[in-house]
Amino acid sequence: MEHALPHPSPAGPERHPWRTIAVVAAALAVLELLGLVVVGIALVAKPMAHRAIADAAKAPPAVAKPKAEPMLPLLTRHRVSVTILNGNGVSGAAATEASRVRARGYIVGRVGNAPRGSYGHSVVMYRAGRVREARRLARDLGIAIVSPLDGLRKADLHGAKLAVVVGG
Repeated sequence: MEHALPHPSPAGPERHPWRTIAVVAAALAVLELLGLVVVGIALVAKPMAHRAIADAAKAPPAVAKPKAEPMLPLLTRHRVSVTILNGNGVSGAAATEASRVRARGYIVGRVGNAPRGSYGHSVVMYRAGRVREARRLARDLGIAIVSPLDGLRKADLHGAKLAVVVGG
């Protein structure tokens, strides 16, 4: 015959003292971590804030005034050199346009292909300070678009003051 004897077990938190110790230790570790994070942020944020304030004081204003384009004296047609570039892919279009430009008294410089793909419309482009000459050439040729160098570099002009890109 078996007899079950009652096993004395403590009631309440004393039942599993190792769990209580583990929870308290974890809570203390979390508090220490939070304290370290706060101290770390304070140590890093203060110098960064000072540096940001100093950089903001040194920075130029956000809105810069556009530089006024220098107004150079207006050149006569026979003193203005023009580069003619084919921007439409049609063979001989630049040579035909060069003949029209030459007939109006301009000096024709380089005749060739535009450095990038195709242009939808013909464009007269100008170097800095030569907007008046560009407008006059556009008027002479019946071209509606006049623009500063866009997609072209000064080196692409080979010393010319203006460029005509023949579009589609």
